[in-house]
Amino acid sequence: MEIVYWSIIIVLMILAFVGLIYPILPSVVFLIGSFILYGVFFSFEPFGWLFWTVQVLFVILLFGADYMANLIGVKKFGGTKAGIWGSTIGLLVGPFVIPVIGILIGPFIGAIIGEWVVHRSNLKTAVKVGVGSVVGFISSVVTKGIIQIVMAVYFFFVI
Repeated sequence: MEIVYWSIIIVLMILAFVGLIYPILPSVVFLIGSFILYGVFFSFEPFGWLFWTVQVLFVILLFGADYMANLIGVKKFGGTKAGIWGSTIGLLVGPFVIPVIGILIGPFIGAIIGEWVVHRSNLKTAVKVGVGSVVGFISSVVTKGIIQIVMAVYFFFVI
C-alpha cells in the first residue's frame, strides 16, 4: 500500500509543476495537497509549526510572484489594466484553443486585444504590450517553478 500512497503523492507533485504551464490547474493546491496526503497516509509528526509556517509563506510568495511578474511585464512595456486583463484571459483560454503553443500566444493576443479595444492603441504599441505579457508570463513560470522546487525539497528534507 505504501507504493500506492507514494504514487499518489508524487502524481500530485507532478501536477503542481504541470500547473506552471497550464495555469488552469491550481498548482499550489496540488503541492499542499501532497503534503497533507503524506500526513494522512503516513504521519503528520514531521510537520511542526515551523514547516507549515514556511510553506504558508512560500504560498504567499507564489501568489505575489505570479501577480507581480505579469503586472511588471505588461507595465514595463507600456501596458494598462486592459492589457493585464487581456493577458490574463488569454493565459487561461490560450492553451485550450491552441494546445501547447497557446500558453504563449494566448497572453500575447489577449494583451494586444485588451489594449487595442479599450484604448484604441496603435497596433505597434499593442504588440509591444503583448510582448511584455509574454515576458511577464515566462518570468512568472520560472520564479514559481523555483519556489515550488524549494517547497518540495523542504518537504523531503523534513520527512
